[in-house]
Amino acid sequence: MKRTLLTLLAALVLLPALADEGMWLPSLISERIDDMRAKGFRLTAEDIYSINKASMKDAVVLFNGGCTGELISPEGLLLTNHHCGYDAIQKHSTVEHDYLTNGFWAMSRAEELPNEKLWVRFLVRMEEVTDRIAAGETAAQIVEKAKAEGTGYKASVEQMYYGNQQFLFVYEQFDDVRLVAAPPSSIGKFGGDTDNWIWPRHTGDFSMFRVYASKDNRPAAYSPQNVPYRPKKHFSISTKGVKEGDFTMIYGFPGNTQEYILSDAVAYIAERSDPAKIAVRTGRLDIITKAQESDPALRIHYAAKHASIANAWKKWQGEVLGINRLGTVASKRAYEEEFAAWAQDKPEYRSVVADLKAEYDRIMDAYFAYEITRETLSTLPAAYTPEERAEECFARRKFAEQALWRHAFREYGRCPKVYRTPSYAEGMARYKSPEAYADALFEAVWEGSDSVAMQPAVRLREETKRMLDHISWMLGTKSLRNLNSKILNELYTTYIKGLREWDRERAFYPDANLTLRVAYGSVAGYEYADGEYHKPQTTLDGIIAKDNPEIYDYDIPQSLRDLYASKNYGRWGTVIDGRRTVPVCFLATNHTTGGNSGSPVLNAGGELIGINFDRTWRSTMSDIAYDPAICRNIAVDIRYVLFVVDRVGGAGYLLKEMTLK
Repeated sequence: MKRTLLTLLAALVLLPALADEGMWLPSLISERIDDMRAKGFRLTAEDIYSINKASMKDAVVLFNGGCTGELISPEGLLLTNHHCGYDAIQKHSTVEHDYLTNGFWAMSRAEELPNEKLWVRFLVRMEEVTDRIAAGETAAQIVEKAKAEGTGYKASVEQMYYGNQQFLFVYEQFDDVRLVAAPPSSIGKFGGDTDNWIWPRHTGDFSMFRVYASKDNRPAAYSPQNVPYRPKKHFSISTKGVKEGDFTMIYGFPGNTQEYILSDAVAYIAERSDPAKIAVRTGRLDIITKAQESDPALRIHYAAKHASIANAWKKWQGEVLGINRLGTVASKRAYEEEFAAWAQDKPEYRSVVADLKAEYDRIMDAYFAYEITRETLSTLPAAYTPEERAEECFARRKFAEQALWRHAFREYGRCPKVYRTPSYAEGMARYKSPEAYADALFEAVWEGSDSVAMQPAVRLREETKRMLDHISWMLGTKSLRNLNSKILNELYTTYIKGLREWDRERAFYPDANLTLRVAYGSVAGYEYADGEYHKPQTTLDGIIAKDNPEIYDYDIPQSLRDLYASKNYGRWGTVIDGRRTVPVCFLATNHTTGGNSGSPVLNAGGELIGINFDRTWRSTMSDIAYDPAICRNIAVDIRYVLFVVDRVGGAGYLLKEMTLK
């Protein structure tokens, strides 16, 4: 169908998915393999995904429900990001044994640390079950049959294209996962929140774990008798490095994208939701940062919370910038108008765009209230536990905790009045200010007072939960990660079906939903601003340039300074731009999102060349619209990982179980 002048802008933005855009289902990768091979890939579709023989899918894991990991040895050795293993590292850390600051290196299997409730899942298979469900079989019945197939099996039925297709995913879950190695945070989190989402980047964002199994290689609860898991497949590691233009592929579990939402939803994100949430989190981060700077114990206590708050906070800022720079709202609106014009003589699709817009109008205030409540009152503890009260730093936390309560009560005022809890209105009338109201409730919760004194706080919490439940009921769905409702889901099923019928030149791929996907592209820099080109590789020289002993996130280990001074890099040294140095990170054009953290970055021969850990700041809008000119994923170069393990951590023995090429 010919585009009109009205949709020229939309055509520029909503191009068919070419080499770099897209998150493709592994079982259907044969549909993309010709394009992959044209871009340099040297293997077959069955090498990527097979249920008949070992394939790449057998070396990739869903890591604890939020990240990806990859197997790099025949003895269950696993790589993921430092920030993915952060909670586990923090839980093993104390002021006396500060693994966050100093790193952790197990020098034998006996020193590897078990982690309660940490698990990984391997994909056994995926299959389309759309016809089975249409024939009357329920998703629950399909899942139960799949779970009965093996020890430790988990299963789920996931919707693709808003329910136009449905797929069964069967996993094998292993619950004995032990910490093997973690670099100091000044390497694994180098640059902290300042450098997060930023390029150039110099973060060695990796940690190592080992998967354990029973003696017959089956999933088993933790036991000293368990042995290292023997995977069907592990990745060989290329030590040859990368250069601009090299083929790259990512295999992982991207969590959430919204590539097909209407312009109304994009406008809500960029103009209302993100700005409000950014403001709320800015205040929380200011309070926590002040506490961390005042006390080493508080720095450790709040470390994971600070990182969790800051990650989305900065991502939202980049998302707004990217959406506005690309003109996504206008381009989507033009695309919708063109579709609506095509659909006028088609009863199934004639009113779907107008109906979607009407539903957005109905639910936006309610959803905004949901988001603000989750960012404010829902962040406050119902009580401080006996374990917390026993902590040495508990008393010193009071000023920070009280400030967080005051901030939450103040920012809750952004919530539309019709969705505020009755308790909040009464409390404001009685105490005259959100700070005074917060203080009154906080004191009772902090002191662990009797039930009478605690009652106002209990009542507020119960009403808050009821209000969130009411909004969920009003929207008709508990799936509230995005601006969503039951009606929207039903309408989008029709809309996406219509789009695929209308726009036959567009290569559609299902939105990410934490199921295994393949993305591919190439190593590439980009033009950050007019006349400012960012190269795709960073080096140890950049780390030394940023090194600052006065700043925690930039205070690198002395051993790294010494290695730089001596240039004693061993086999990991290489010449880049005429200097002998160590490569640290690189950029590529792979389409990624949250959940891809820790994903293997592979070369044309399927060898590991890096670990994905981030995107550039303006790339965060790729969850909504992918811009090939500027969207880049960031990976830690595998050579830097091996250099740190070997030369900084002194754990070079681990390299002996890897397949290095």
